[in-house]
Amino acid sequence: MPRLPFDPIDEAARQWGRRWDAVPAMHAVTSLMRVQQLVLGALDGILKPHGLTFARYEALVLLCFSSRGSLPLGKMGERLQVHPTSITSTVQRLEADGLVVRRPHPDDGRAVLAEVTDAGRALVEVATGDLVGADFALGSLSDAELGRLSALLRPVRRAAGDFD
Repeated sequence: MPRLPFDPIDEAARQWGRRWDAVPAMHAVTSLMRVQQLVLGALDGILKPHGLTFARYEALVLLCFSSRGSLPLGKMGERLQVHPTSITSTVQRLEADGLVVRRPHPDDGRAVLAEVTDAGRALVEVATGDLVGADFALGSLSDAELGRLSALLRPVRRAAGDFD
């Protein structure tokens, strides 16, 4: 896509201000949403050669972080903050690729565990190297700026109920 000779979000904010209030909030949220699109697109592009999307990568990493390499699907959905249908679909795709196996929960007959395979662990290592090498698509920011960005977003996440 060609670069524009102006910032379209600045122009949208100018137009917005002619009609409505809350220009700073509108500008910030529009910028945030655009950056989310750009970063997710870049991350998915980095992960595509590995047969992964960022959502599938996150699920694999979560399983690698768990003490036994497995978690109930419900717990995965909670920790990744996604709908149960989404985590089921994600795990099914990972299982089809041999990166995860599903097993009955040993203590709860209603629950299903997702367990990362050796192939899944190996893929996480390679894919993580690529993401780190690309600075998670945020290489235009310094470490200090990244820290400030995270700190700025934390109250919004807390107010939305992401955590206590």
